Order: sequence, then structure tokens, then C-alpha cells
Amino acid sequence: MQKKPDSVAALGRSTVSWISLGLAILATGAVLWTIGTVLSTSARADDKPASAAPPGFDYWQPEWMVRELWGPGRMPKGMMVRLLRHTTFVHMGVPKEYEGAQAPAERSPQMIARGAAKYAAECARCHGSNGMGSGDQANALTPSPALLAYMIRKPIAVDEYLLWAISDGGKQFESEMPAFRDTLTRDEIWDIVAYMRAGFPKLDDKK
Repeated sequence: MQKKPDSVAALGRSTVSWISLGLAILATGAVLWTIGTVLSTSARADDKPASAAPPGFDYWQPEWMVRELWGPGRMPKGMMVRLLRHTTFVHMGVPKEYEGAQAPAERSPQMIARGAAKYAAECARCHGSNGMGSGDQANALTPSPALLAYMIRKPIAVDEYLLWAISDGGKQFESEMPAFRDTLTRDEIWDIVAYMRAGFPKLDDKK
């Protein structure tokens, strides 16, 4: 039998190698496609809320910024109301009458005590005695009262924002937060702000 030239044998081996490489690439691609499909399906499933929220359900809580609430048709009214107020403040500021307003620099024990009394009389029935939205009337409100104990520690809780929110209430944002501009003086509002910033202490704690 005539022996094949070395060049022909080398070409044959090269062709086999390229075919093997191509098959390996195709196999790897198939595996990666399968993994990608599984992950994509899992991600789409994770994007969906576990179950539909009951009517009037409110997600407002310290961990309310959860991924499942973002997207068309997913955000509860309560969250939309609060985001609208916050967004209005960030982009447009406060009405001119509240611009640059500042609470007294010193929060004296007397100021905090006055704020505690006013808070108990005007705010606690909705926002709760500890600012956690657990007042007697809280469950009857939609959206539910803001968690002041949480909000007061956030960067947005500057003096002019708090004065605006308390004075004008939430009617413009379709919230049931009443306006106190005709009920409380500005000094009384600053007393309430001082009490909240002091951590909602009990009156007995100030003795």
C-alpha cells in the first residue's frame, strides 16, 4: 500500500482537531444557553410579588423600599403619596413662606416637655405615642400615618420640610394629614419637632 505523504496526514489531523474544537464550543454554548434560560426564568419569577396585596394594604415601614414594589401598577397608594411629597421637596423645595425656616438651635428640657404635651394632644392619636404609626385612629387612615420615629432621623427631615409638612398637612398629596397652620403657632410646631428629635421620650423621663 502506498504511504500517504506527511502533508496529507497533517492536514487530516488538523481537520479532525478543528472539528473537535467546534463540537466542544457548540456543547459549551448549549450548556451556557440552558443555564441562562433557567436564570432568566428564575429572575422573572422573583420580580413578581408573592401574592396580591389586600385592598388598603400599606407597605410603609422601615424596610419599605423593597424591589417588588417598583414598577407600573405595583406601588401602593401610600407609598406614592409619600414619594410625591418627598419628590416635590427635592425638586421644588418648600413654599416661600417656609424657605429658610429654622428651629431654635437649643432644645431645652422645657421645650421638649411642651412639645411632648402638644404631640400627645395633636399627633399621637394617629402617629402613636412613640412615633411608630400605632395611634388609635391609624388603622382608619389610608395611607397610614408616617412613621415619624423613623423619618425624623433621615436627611430629608430638615427644619423647613417639617414645618411645611406640619403646617400645610397632606391635602395637596391626597393624604389625610390635617393642616395645623391655624391650630398651632410656629413656636408650638418647633416644640413638637424638638420632642420628636429627642426620641419621643415619656414625660416621666424628663423629671
